[in-house]
Amino acid sequence: MTTNSNTKSTAMKLGVMTLAIMNVAAVVSLRGLPAEAVYGLSSAFYYLFAAIVFLVPTALIAAELAAMFSQKEGGVFRWVGEAYGKRVGFLAIFLQWIESTIWYPTVLTFGAVSIAYIGLDTSEDALLASNKIFTLVTVLAIYWIATFISLKGLGWVGKVSKIGAMVGTIIPAALLIIFGIIYISTGGHNNMDMSQGFFPDLTNFDNLVLASGIFLFYAGMEMMGIHVMDVKAPASKNYPKAIFIGAGITVIIFVLGTFALGLIIPAKDINLTQSLLVGFDGYLKYLHISWASPVIAIALMFGVLAGVLTWVAGPSKGIFTVGKAGYLPPFFQRTNKIGVQKNILFIQGAVVTILALLFVVMPSVQSFYQILSQLTVLLYLIMYLLMFSAAIVLRYKMKKAERPFAIGRKSNAGIWIIGGLGFCGALLAFILSFIPPSQIDVGSTTVWFSVLIIGCVVVVATPFIIYASRKPSWKDPNAQIAPFHWEEQPVQAAPAQATTTKTNTTTK
Repeated sequence: MTTNSNTKSTAMKLGVMTLAIMNVAAVVSLRGLPAEAVYGLSSAFYYLFAAIVFLVPTALIAAELAAMFSQKEGGVFRWVGEAYGKRVGFLAIFLQWIESTIWYPTVLTFGAVSIAYIGLDTSEDALLASNKIFTLVTVLAIYWIATFISLKGLGWVGKVSKIGAMVGTIIPAALLIIFGIIYISTGGHNNMDMSQGFFPDLTNFDNLVLASGIFLFYAGMEMMGIHVMDVKAPASKNYPKAIFIGAGITVIIFVLGTFALGLIIPAKDINLTQSLLVGFDGYLKYLHISWASPVIAIALMFGVLAGVLTWVAGPSKGIFTVGKAGYLPPFFQRTNKIGVQKNILFIQGAVVTILALLFVVMPSVQSFYQILSQLTVLLYLIMYLLMFSAAIVLRYKMKKAERPFAIGRKSNAGIWIIGGLGFCGALLAFILSFIPPSQIDVGSTTVWFSVLIIGCVVVVATPFIIYASRKPSWKDPNAQIAPFHWEEQPVQAAPAQATTTKTNTTTK
């Protein structure tokens, strides 16, 4: 991999460790640890497997595409659109937005559980956390509060998110791992099933669905691709180095954090929404510092709230920008006085509210959490499948395009290996995500498959319907999106044609 050594900038450059930590902050979340703790030692296999076939390919592919189109806006809309056309590009950015919208109820369910565990009576806290009405009201209240705050502007939200990432994710993760080490080294009972070993029983196909959720743990690394041009020279060495260091730290946090939960909670008692708090409570009781339990719950809740507050307006900004170029009706382009995309936020909130009401038909909070998580995985993976394949296609469609950062410059072997690995990994996770997990009561399998299949069909069809319904009046005259490469070619050819005509005229 090489970079253009002629690229110069006086801007501040990111060091290897700085970018590595940024990668960790962008990816790591503790709420999914219980989902993998049921696998015991074999959870490490799933984490490493997903990192190799998904995390690292995502980061490297995004780096090449981001550097290639660093002067053109649109993000994944640009990347996929250049390869497959505007219609599919719009699908990609629509999926990126709607996936985050569906994600909110799942992350806020974890936030509601954290609020429930602020009390000092663990048994009463557990009952409150499993109460559907409490969870529903809490999810909706927090989300709409975050939405109205977003409408006031995002100036201070960045500071809150930084503090939230440290207080609500990094510090609790470190404490959980330290508690686990102290527990096992001082003679605490190991509740983890050690008989499974590192390599899982891959013949038990239906058990793999929870493991496919690991791919969503690693999702978001493509966002870091925008920093490929900001890394200290030589970027060709320092960017991959930062990616591998960040990936290593991420895997260590996930593996050791999952082990820490497995040590203190038997696999049969693990609950997807409550076990992180239950695990902390168990360690704090063992260490005779139970008074700290509400502090941990508040910290985790703050981390969730800060993250949601940051993301409520974030992904919608991308589709709003594309929408103003004529891809969304004027209704979705309206903003408030300070330029925040208010109508998109309200539509986003309506979708979140409808999804939260699924509590009524799902047998438990845990099953609701799982089915929405799986739908989120499916939609995000479709976007990743488009991104991985687009990177390969662009090597042939735009052979001569400048690539300041490239996965192999002398041949296309590197892009086929990395892109192909990511595509196959995402495809495998996509297929596995349809299988109901045997560890969780999801109620009727008919409801399970119906929600996932109908959800995917409706979401994928929606952007195509919107695209087909476009009208010239949808385009904001003040919105400018750089043309795609095939749109630029006729313009470039025109001067040459004009010169030829003029020459012929003169000759006559």
